[in-house]
Amino acid sequence: MAIKYTLCETNATDLPVVAASTYSRGFNIPSGSVDEIIVRFQCTLNAAGDVAADFTNLLSNLRVILNGETVWDFSAGYSDNTNNAPGIMGYLLNSMGRGRSVEVNTGDATRDAFIRIPVGRVLNPGISRMEYSISYAALTGAGGAPTANSIEWWVRYNSQIQNTTTLGAATSQPYTASVQQVVMRIPQNVPGTLAGVLLQNDRANDGDITDVRIVSQSDFAMSVSYWRMLNADLYNGVEYMDPATAAQLSFAQGLDGCIFIPLFNLSMNDDLRLQVTATTARTLTLTPVIVSGVSGKPAPAQVQTQPVPTNVGKAILADSAAQA
Repeated sequence: MAIKYTLCETNATDLPVVAASTYSRGFNIPSGSVDEIIVRFQCTLNAAGDVAADFTNLLSNLRVILNGETVWDFSAGYSDNTNNAPGIMGYLLNSMGRGRSVEVNTGDATRDAFIRIPVGRVLNPGISRMEYSISYAALTGAGGAPTANSIEWWVRYNSQIQNTTTLGAATSQPYTASVQQVVMRIPQNVPGTLAGVLLQNDRANDGDITDVRIVSQSDFAMSVSYWRMLNADLYNGVEYMDPATAAQLSFAQGLDGCIFIPLFNLSMNDDLRLQVTATTARTLTLTPVIVSGVSGKPAPAQVQTQPVPTNVGKAILADSAAQA
């Protein structure tokens, strides 16, 4: 019943620069019951306006691979350093459990941001391998690239993990100004159930998509506001960092162009079918959150008496407890 934190990688290079950038790296990690991957981003911007709000607005792609298995495959529908709102990555993570994306608000150009990626994997004894690819949006500040850069990759081990979590590759779908069916493809090699789906537009505009129906779970289309009531966004459930309000987090009732839809562990016997009502022609992406039970827990070297059970499926359900 032990929790253990291990720092596996740190460097000063895999951070944003003025132009859009991508970095790929791999490193060895100890085996065991991997609960989550914690990434810490630290830098000082040369112009405070380089990132208008939450640091995760810069994260356009993040792929994490453990021992050859892709456990996290995130791609943002849009990423913009001038977006004065929550970042999509931060919104997704906090929809999977509060506090998974948070940032120190100094009110100035100093950034200290954390993301906690749930994975829930039991890695076999021996030396394991983690690979990642991370992409950032471009900055627009005239002051140049950030300084005092540091990125840290931590692994949290926890013998009480209850499920694996996989963020599958997104399905992209052009849509028109009409009511249309959209199909999200389900990975064939990942067991489990659908805990939720992240629906993203390709721009920060809430008026492009007005209604969404999950065909297997509703007989009627439901408005964007209706979904935000169900997923707890409307209860000031979207937290993010805004430098204009120092020493605290800001709250919102949603993120323009994005909706996290809880599916309550829907079976994956078929692809996910949705009915989408739109007012214009754009492109949306659908990203599945897949969970499944964990089997096998290596015994820790030292016994911890207080268990810390983690379960992303239950965390998503908790935010919707009033409606479930």
